[in-house]
Amino acid sequence: MPADLKRIRTDQVGSLLRPRALIDAFLKFGRGEISEAELADEQDRAVNEVVARQEAAGLEVVTDGEYRRLNWQVSFSRVNGWDQTDRSLEGFVRNPSLVMEGEIPHSRGADAVESFKMPADAKLALVENFPLKEYRYLTKVASVPAKAMIMGPDRVSQMCDVEASKPHYETPDAFLADVVEVEREIVGGLVEAGCPYVQLDEPSYTGYVDRPTLERIAARGEDPMANLNRAVDASNAVVEPYRGKAVFGLHICRGNRASMWHREGAYDGIAETLFGRLEFDRLLLEYDTERAGGFEPLRFVPKGVQVVLGLVTTKRGDLEDVEELLHRIDDASRYIDPDQLALSPQCGFASGIAGNAITEDEQWRKLELIGETAARAWGHA
Repeated sequence: MPADLKRIRTDQVGSLLRPRALIDAFLKFGRGEISEAELADEQDRAVNEVVARQEAAGLEVVTDGEYRRLNWQVSFSRVNGWDQTDRSLEGFVRNPSLVMEGEIPHSRGADAVESFKMPADAKLALVENFPLKEYRYLTKVASVPAKAMIMGPDRVSQMCDVEASKPHYETPDAFLADVVEVEREIVGGLVEAGCPYVQLDEPSYTGYVDRPTLERIAARGEDPMANLNRAVDASNAVVEPYRGKAVFGLHICRGNRASMWHREGAYDGIAETLFGRLEFDRLLLEYDTERAGGFEPLRFVPKGVQVVLGLVTTKRGDLEDVEELLHRIDDASRYIDPDQLALSPQCGFASGIAGNAITEDEQWRKLELIGETAARAWGHA
């Protein structure tokens, strides 16, 4: 395992604001005005530029900004029976506006999982390893370590309309089991290609502390803690065959779309199960607002696991204060060995192609601030 990467002091969740030319290229492709090859050329140019910018900012690990995705969820696509690529593109062409009318930035939006369900129309099977395709190009242009990001299995499972998925799937457990198998194949391809860092994005975990989500779970006659344990088992199972061959991170947030959030609640109620049972090298935890609660639950994180504190918000452009960030890192150190801590934004800057209500200059200042704060906190970035 690349231990030096496991212990880096700075990180990022993955998505970055898309340049206007790339957004326009997606729209033209969706309208049939340019070819897939022409879209790919624009994606290549954009990835080249954003990687160079990340390296210039001193980031210890880079991503492709998710520039080949319309949204973060299409990481689980090119799968027989389940492919959001065409659906996402059709939706974007219908509503290409980057301003979401009637929605207030930084507010609580509709729960994306509850408002969007789709059936599996066949048994799941990987058709193309899309994250591997992304990584192969990224590694050609990056001179520092690069990481790959995929949607976690519990989130995929929550998006499935199981009743409409019959006869292919009779139960949520059966669907989840096949999601795990597909994601194992995706991760295996990445590890075999030499990817040193793979991240699962699993915002579903905060649903187990969010009151409206818990009420919906109870209304379905389900046990939230049983669901949580099932979700942890699924996350662990995706990476289990490859432990020690790459660094594995898991990102937990409370929703991120157009500067809106979807869930709230401290980690306290699930921390012992979640932090104690997840078998990952790095836990990237949202901690930018009071919605996340305090740092006390970090006492359940095992020795050897790095906690990446998401103290810098991606939902607003105002820049955090270095001294305040250092104070919060000190506060977290009361509950966990400070040698286990690192720093990052709380989420991506653009979970969907529209991005958050923040400018590119503000985005880069925040990423540079993270490096500056890490240097102050730990003596190096």
